[in-house]
Formats: sequence, C-alpha cells, structure tokens
Amino acid sequence: MRRISNPFVLTGLIILVGAVGASQTKAPAPDVSSIAIHSADLAESGRCAEALPHLKNTVRQIPEKELKRRVGLDGVHCAMTLNQLDDVLDFLQVLNHEFPHDPAVLYVSTHAFSDLSTRASQQLATAAPSSYQAHQLLAESYEMQGKWDEAAKQYRTILKTNPQAPGVHFQLGRLLLSKPDPSPSSVVEAKKEMQQELDLDPSNAGAEYVLGELAHQNQEWEEAVTHFSKAAKLDSGFSDAYLGLGTSLLQLKRFPEAVSALETTVKLEPRNPDAHYSLAMAYSRAGRKQDADKEFAIHRRITEGTAGAQGAASGTDSSPSPN
Repeated sequence: MRRISNPFVLTGLIILVGAVGASQTKAPAPDVSSIAIHSADLAESGRCAEALPHLKNTVRQIPEKELKRRVGLDGVHCAMTLNQLDDVLDFLQVLNHEFPHDPAVLYVSTHAFSDLSTRASQQLATAAPSSYQAHQLLAESYEMQGKWDEAAKQYRTILKTNPQAPGVHFQLGRLLLSKPDPSPSSVVEAKKEMQQELDLDPSNAGAEYVLGELAHQNQEWEEAVTHFSKAAKLDSGFSDAYLGLGTSLLQLKRFPEAVSALETTVKLEPRNPDAHYSLAMAYSRAGRKQDADKEFAIHRRITEGTAGAQGAASGTDSSPSPN
C-alpha cells in the first residue's frame, strides 16, 4: 500500500473523512410539530406510556394553535390514565391559558379537576381515615346531599377531639342555618358556633356577616351594624356585607352613612336590583331627590330586564298589552 507523505493531502483527506462521517451521523432532527403529531397519534391509539414524554416536551413549543390544543387534550388524557398528576396540572395550565373559552378544554378541565378531587379524597380516607380532615370531607359530602343531621354529626365529632379546628365552628353554624326551617334552638346554636369561630379566628368575615344577618332578622340594628361593619372591613369586596350595613343604617336613620355603604354596594354589584333600590331609598331619605330618581330608574330597568328575560325563557311576553 502506497504511503501518503504529503501533509497537505493528508490534512485534506482527514477533513473530507470528518465531513462525510458528520453527514452520516447527524441526520436532520425532526421538527417539533412532527414529533407532536406522532405523539398525538400514539396517544390516540392507546399508547400513552410512549406518547406522554413527547407530549410533555412539545406542548409549550408547538407554534400551530390547533395542534397545541390536540396535544394538550391528549396529554391530559394520558396523564390521567397513567396517574401522573403533576403532568395533568401542567397540561391544564397550558390549555386554559391558550384556550380559556374553548368548550372542549373547559369540559376536560371540569372532569379532570373532579377526578383529581375524587382521588385526593380517596387517598385521605385511606391514609388518615380518623383525621378531622377526613370527617370534615365526609360532612361536606353529606351537606351537599342535603343530609343535614349526618353532616352535623360529623362536624360535632371533629369538635369533640379538635375544638380549635379552623373553620369547623363556622361550617357547623352555617349548616344549622341552612336546614329547611331551622328551629329557634338551631339558630341559637348557630350563633354560638359563629362566635366561637371568631374567638379562634377574628379575621373570619363570613362569621361576622352571619351574625349580622341574624341580628338584622331580629331587628337588632345596632348589633347588625357592628357585625356588618367588621365583615366589610375584613373583606373590602364583600358586597352583601355592605348591603346589610346600608339597610341597617337606614333603619337607624343614619342616612349619610347608609348612602356611603350602599354606594359601595352598587359599585361592587352594579346589576343587583336590591342594592339600587336601597340606595334610592337612602338618597330619598337624605333629601337627594335627583339621585334617588336615578337609582329608582336603574332598579326598574334591571328588574324589567330580568322579567323580560324570564318571560322569553318561558315563552311568554312580559311586555304590557297595547290596549
């Protein structure tokens, strides 16, 4: 074999061999969309274990919207099938960010979150069946079914062993008031539970509001104002608290204060007819006739619009007859 001694020739051969080797070993990488389409095909043929890693790696990089949607939906399905819960949340985050109003995305999100909730509750029941959280979850389930006594029993079981469990006094009190036609003794017990909740957590705006409502129903206006005021301070977006406060102040003839509270209510809930009516009354009592007339007009428009919508839904015409 002839020996090559010319260094320039030898160097050229080395470069040529390197180039040929590189062209043979570095084939063009498939683009993201091609990988995504292949992964979606795998997922839709039931091969989720193969598909999921590639679905995860491509879903955020795909430029085509429809393909991104397809990969996201397939990703949720496969991640749920393989019980990869972190991946489920990742896919849902992408889908709900990119397609916030898409019916298919919303449908899949609803079922996914429902399934995740069910799985978490099953894990809780298995891992810590005697924990107060397990009893609390069972109580909430009974409550949703309208099984008031069973739910109350679970809440009371919690409080026997965990009297300082956060939120449970409030839940029991709310439950007692949610029963159809609660008895006077249930109302008394509910009030006690709300106060105990506030002793544990003075920042519970819901408990303050319920105590305000109970005082309002009993026409104990000063007490109602106290509780509604606290609820509104604790939660500046609590429109019902401002409405209760405003109507209680009206009863006490503290009209300027009532106007202020009710003006806040209509800012928070501009489509609430009760808020506009109460504000109109407050303006009227405060001697602001033009403002009162304006609010009465808004109240009429809202209520007439609601009645018209209900009439259209029921197939009836709520407009006056042209006689």
